[in-house]
Amino acid sequence: MDINLIKKPVITEKSTANSQFNKYVFEVRKDANKTNIKKVVEDTYKVKVESLNSLKVKSKPKVFKGQRGNRSELKRIIVTLKEGNTIDMGAKVK
Repeated sequence: MDINLIKKPVITEKSTANSQFNKYVFEVRKDANKTNIKKVVEDTYKVKVESLNSLKVKSKPKVFKGQRGNRSELKRIIVTLKEGNTIDMGAKVK
């Protein structure tokens, strides 16, 4: 089990709104799988995970100040917690 599977929590307007439904979003490494992420989240935050949904954001071309480039690919996990469990997203992941 590798604690470095979770890169950072995703703090956006949509992910903050989903926290009222016990859903939290994390950016994870591309090689992470659901079983490992579940163990890491349960051990790190001391909560019970009900389900996980993963999504991959593909890279796309962008132009910034005349320079062409690509956004990097990333993987996100949406963690749904069991009733009565919460995560303080203000806490830092180590």
